[in-house]
This record gives sequence, structure tokens and C-alpha cells, in this order.
Amino acid sequence: MNAEFLDLLKDLASQHTWLELALLAACIGLAYGVCRFFARGAAADSVWFGSRVLDGLLFPLLALVLTYAAKAVGTPYRHVTVLKLAVPVLVSLVAIRLLARVLSAVFPASHLVRLVERFMSWVAWLGAALWITGLAPAVLAELDDIKILFGKSHLSLLTLLEGIFSSGLVLVLTLWLSAAIESRVLREAVQDLSLRKIAVNATRALLLFVGLLFALSAVGVDLTALSVLGGALGVGIGLGLQKLAANYVSGFVVLFERSLRIGDNVKVDGFEGRITDIKTRYTVIRALNGREAIVPNEKMVTERIENLSLADPNVLVTVSVTVGPASDVAQVQAVLYAATQASPRVLQDPAPAAYLANFVPDGLEFTLAFWIADPENGQLNLRSAINIALLQGLRQAGIELPSPQRVVLAQA
Repeated sequence: MNAEFLDLLKDLASQHTWLELALLAACIGLAYGVCRFFARGAAADSVWFGSRVLDGLLFPLLALVLTYAAKAVGTPYRHVTVLKLAVPVLVSLVAIRLLARVLSAVFPASHLVRLVERFMSWVAWLGAALWITGLAPAVLAELDDIKILFGKSHLSLLTLLEGIFSSGLVLVLTLWLSAAIESRVLREAVQDLSLRKIAVNATRALLLFVGLLFALSAVGVDLTALSVLGGALGVGIGLGLQKLAANYVSGFVVLFERSLRIGDNVKVDGFEGRITDIKTRYTVIRALNGREAIVPNEKMVTERIENLSLADPNVLVTVSVTVGPASDVAQVQAVLYAATQASPRVLQDPAPAAYLANFVPDGLEFTLAFWIADPENGQLNLRSAINIALLQGLRQAGIELPSPQRVVLAQA
């Protein structure tokens, strides 16, 4: 067993252990009290405080700072043990909380995020265990001895893992910064949802690119080599990725021109629905029956799209009914107009109107026309409510609803 770990176990049996435990408890209690005080009025999805104080980032971070300070103060006077054990545990807890809270805030409904959180939690606790047992230097030395050949250059496994760790840390911090910019700056500065979407995407892409450059530079990667990659990427886009590049460019065109916006009711290739999201590559359209269509952005730019909400968000709805030929026209129109009062969704400006649309063999055909401003809430349920009110009104007024007449030819 490692000699350092044996010394650590021996120190835990000393009489000063209870004093260190009390000091550690005081650090944790002080961190909790400070977090509770500043958590008042904080949002439920706050990265610093979380839904509860204990699952936020600030609590373990503040506990780590206080514990490390107590360890630094006590080390010159005596050999501390409990505080030395608590530091790697709190470091792992800070890493786990940072990853979990940032990913939950940026991707709240992703199942993959949960898997990433579990994997990184195991990695963090494994690192803490190696740190505590004193095996970390030996493991790092072994990883540094493992060489991986990349062309004419050799790269150690330790350097590769450090690059992955640095890139992951930069990615998490970038996502956190972009989410903070979106929630605190863009929501107040940009009221239009489509413009806010493109601002968020552009800001996140720029931050990720800059952060990746810093991460690569930190692990010793020559950034001039990326010029070759950029040239190859340009050739690839020019040859094999034309459609993909066109969709991405079209996505920014749609968002900049605002000819199509999130919330608009559109019709594409006979598919009618409401735009629920505009990605950089495709647009999501949701029909009233719950079906969703994913339409490439190039199609939204180059083909004919019917935007039902561009000029006027109101939608005209019509209901037809046939009454007996002897019915009073004015009375039927009054009943039809009264039926529109059955639903508050019917707009009074423009006002509903009832027309004698046609003369049919069974009687008189009337058309009731009215406008609504919320077609995304469905039209079939509204038609049903209007028809029920219309049927009740016609029956109460004694207006005849003719039955279809059938002629039966008898054979001689």
C-alpha cells in the first residue's frame, strides 16, 4: 500500500482529528449560510444557486475556498489531515456541479446530458480517490510514458487527456457565458424572437471558436497548422457540402430578413402549421394535429412559401348550414350571428357576418364567416362550439333543418 496513504490513515487516528472535523464543519456551515443569504430571489435554474442551495455551484466552491484557507493557515503549525482529505473531495464536487448546472441550463430537455453528467461524475470521483491515496503522480507518470504516433510527431496520452480536459472546460464555460448573455442581455436588448435566436447562435459559435483556439494553444498545438485544415474545409464545402452550406446560409438569411419568424403560420408543399423553431440548418413547422415537419432552410428561401401571418395574423373561419326553403332569412342570420358569441376566441373586429350563399334543392344555404387571432389553438374545437350553439339556436327559433330527399324508382 502507498506509504503516503498509510501516513494519512495514521494521522486520522490522532487526537486532533475531531478539531479538524469541527473546523471543516464550520467552513461548510459558513458556506451554506452565505449561500442561503444570497440565494433569496435567485432564479430556480440559476447555475450559482440551483433549485436548492446545495445543488448550486456557489456552495461547494465557497466551501472549497474556506477549507483550503483553513488548511493553508493550519499547515505551518501542525500536520493537517481531515482538511487535506476534504480539498480533493470538494474540488470534485465543484467540477460535478459546474458541469451539471451549466448543461442543465443550456440543454434542459436532453437525455444525453444526464449520461455525460454521470460519466464525468465517475471521472471526478476517481480523480479525487487517486489524489487522496497518493497514486495520482504514479498514474500521471504512466500516462505520460504512453506515446501516440500522429504522423511524424509523438504525443503522450497525458497530453491528449489534458487537451480533452481543457477543451471540455472551455466548452462548459463558453456555454455558461453564452447562456448568461442570452438570459440577461439579449432578452432585454432584442425583443424579436427570431433576431434573438440568431444573436444567440452567432454569439455561441463565436465564443466556442475563440475558446477552442485558447484550449488548443494551452496544450501546445500550433495554430498555424489550422490554416491547412481551413483550406481543406473550404474545398469540402465547395464540392461535397454545397447543400449543407446552402441550408446554413439560408438559415441566417431567413433570420435576418424576418420574412419568416417563429410563431408564424405558414404553408409549405401543402403542409400547414406554425413555425416553432428556426435552426441554422432547418426550420421546424408544427401542424395543428401535432405532426411536425423539418424543412431545410434552402427550401424556405428558394421556393414559394405561404406566410399566413406576415400581413395579418388573423385567420378567417367559415361554417355552412342549410335550412328549410320557407325559413325567414333575417331570423336565420340573427341566429347565426348569435352563435358566434359562444366562443370568446371569435373577434368582434372585423365583425362576424352571415350570408345567404346559395339556393340548394333542400333549402337555403347560409355561410357564417368570422375571424380568429389564435389559429395555433385549433379550429376544429372552435367549429364544434359554434355548430353546437348554432344547432341550439335554430331549434329554439323553430327553424327547419331539412333532411336529404331521396327518389326511389320502383320497377314495374
